[in-house]
Amino acid sequence: MIRPFPSLGLLDRVLRVLFPGVLFLLLNGCSSVSYYSQLASGQLQLLRAREPVAKVIADPNRDATLRAHLAQSQKARDFASQHLHLPDNQSYRLYADIHRPYVVWNVFATPEFSLSPQNHCFPIAGCVAYRGYYSQSAARGEAAIQRLQGMDVSIGGVEAYSTLGWFNDPILNSMMGWGDERLATLIFHELGHQRFYVKDDTEFNESYATFVEQEGTRQWRAFRGLPPENDAQLKRRDQFIQLILDTRARLEKLYTQQIPIEQMRERKTAEFERFRRDYREMRNSQWAGDKRYDAWVNAPLNNARLLPFGLYDQWVPAFAALFRQVGGDWQKFYAQVEKLGGLPADKRKTALRELAALRSD
Repeated sequence: MIRPFPSLGLLDRVLRVLFPGVLFLLLNGCSSVSYYSQLASGQLQLLRAREPVAKVIADPNRDATLRAHLAQSQKARDFASQHLHLPDNQSYRLYADIHRPYVVWNVFATPEFSLSPQNHCFPIAGCVAYRGYYSQSAARGEAAIQRLQGMDVSIGGVEAYSTLGWFNDPILNSMMGWGDERLATLIFHELGHQRFYVKDDTEFNESYATFVEQEGTRQWRAFRGLPPENDAQLKRRDQFIQLILDTRARLEKLYTQQIPIEQMRERKTAEFERFRRDYREMRNSQWAGDKRYDAWVNAPLNNARLLPFGLYDQWVPAFAALFRQVGGDWQKFYAQVEKLGGLPADKRKTALRELAALRSD
């Protein structure tokens, strides 16, 4: 059932009153007025572009493909609340065309010999391992500055993000490019963030939301009477991620060694070349030559390019083990996730390691 929408015009007027105050809070004591200004401006523009999905679907003058995708999205949106017990609100019952392929571009940066991300802290979201820009050129400018300071840098386009319930997040045109199922997975992932979020722990938050996305998608396919995702493709994805995580582990060990800088650089380069060799061997011997990851592997590699894999995937096996422990009961799962999130950071990580060790082969 589609609930009646509050007047978006009224909401816009309220936001025009509130945003200067929010921006003041963001800028109070912060070093970069321009950065936080673009955050506030970009978010406001996004909110002003929203319109009810039901209105778009009902409009015969709108693009037929768009209307069909949005109609399917609302079935997934209903499933998210009714079966996955994710928040039942107006998020993803609105649509916004922002006229670009990504909503933001995230800039990841690490020191040359470290896999520790350069964190950035915000009043609502806490500390995260990237800086987001609503303009690709602005992201590239920030990346150039970081490179001049000797950092390893990577830029990644983002299709969607969650405001953690502060606003009703819309479906964006940037979420529509990969088909109905991909759109459903994005909705599950972002609603997972709305359901629970821990400040200052990107690995926990993203791994948890990734698990919700993956398990939610599996159940969504079963609900529609579809077969499971292609096992071979899922296995290849997991193998590829593990290859990256193994490379991260070797680099982390390397960076603890007390050796001359030039030797460290040579060994770092050698580790990335080993990763490429291992990938090609796995692709040719086990994947029948499937080249879906070739472009990523053959692009320039550095520490920052490996960051999203550690952030988004590191604890997925732990959350999968936790889901099994509670018998696949979503309500019990969220309750246990909240308990984990309430632990001090060191104890939380210990608990996640113990859960991950329970992963069945």
